[in-house]
Amino acid sequence: MPVTTPAERGTEWLLLLFFLPAKHTHARVQAWRRLQRIGAVLLKNSGYALPHSPESREDFEWIKREIVASGGEAMVLAARAPDQATTAEIVRAFRATRSRDFQALAAAASQLLKKASAGNARTTRRALTQGLRRLRERFEETVRRDFFGAPEREEVEALLITLDQRTGRTHTMASTNARADIADYRGKVWLTRPRPGVDRMSSAWLIRRFIDPDATFVFADPAKTPNAIPFDTFEAEFGHHGTHCTFETFCERFRINDPAVRHIGRIVHDLDLKAMTYGEPETATIGRLVEGFRQAQHDDEALLRSGTDMFEALYQSLVPVAGTGSSRSGKPSKRDSRTRAARRVSKRR
Repeated sequence: MPVTTPAERGTEWLLLLFFLPAKHTHARVQAWRRLQRIGAVLLKNSGYALPHSPESREDFEWIKREIVASGGEAMVLAARAPDQATTAEIVRAFRATRSRDFQALAAAASQLLKKASAGNARTTRRALTQGLRRLRERFEETVRRDFFGAPEREEVEALLITLDQRTGRTHTMASTNARADIADYRGKVWLTRPRPGVDRMSSAWLIRRFIDPDATFVFADPAKTPNAIPFDTFEAEFGHHGTHCTFETFCERFRINDPAVRHIGRIVHDLDLKAMTYGEPETATIGRLVEGFRQAQHDDEALLRSGTDMFEALYQSLVPVAGTGSSRSGKPSKRDSRTRAARRVSKRR
């Protein structure tokens, strides 16, 4: 009997079924490439599958629209495997696909490591650094699609760390260990991508509650808004680093160790990375709420506000009752002060 974890056994799946006439070659190739980028797996040559999440549904809905616009037919279905053996077979298909991706990365990294050991010329060093950066980008993209933890991931990470040491390159993942000073991030404009999802919603909530109570959020091009602090954008300091989502990066950089925040971080991690790492009981509900907000709200600011209000409510529900009152000295606790600050921010919004 194939072995699956409890989280995997409870997985719901999204299936994309579609048909495109043979003459629509370009549309078929485009759909296939999009499906590869989001990590979907073809099951029994019948349909493409993803673990059920708001982001997965959004990805499939976009591809569905493109297929229909190209003259094809498509539908998205939610499903659950009828038994453990079927679930294990689907999970194996995902792991096998990502294993091949990681194996290709390992081969490329090993080849680059040989070059790093052979030459010392400046041109060679520059080429190695560029090659390593491209490998890092490919690795991080593959990690985001690695929903069930392919075992080859650690081998690639070890090779990339060795390459970092050989080339003397310090990549952005390492910089996440440096502590950020909250005083340097007060009263700022924070920039992110339009149509915020679970990672951007939760990160905005985290910023306002623990880092910058007067934060202003905009949705724009980082290159055109140089004074804003980008988060959850391509190559942002506060973004995805290794296996961390943006929310986890913020917690690490600002040393936010609140137990309730860590609990929320586990939920956001699984939803944003489409993983089953933690399996917190609230994860599916939060995912559905995020998806509902995204469907109901067409204005990005209203969408972000709905998301941050939801995470504030979740946080309050997770804080122990004993920790929500005043301190024994009779003075307001730090948590009381943060709560009042969050309420003031909410009123200003």
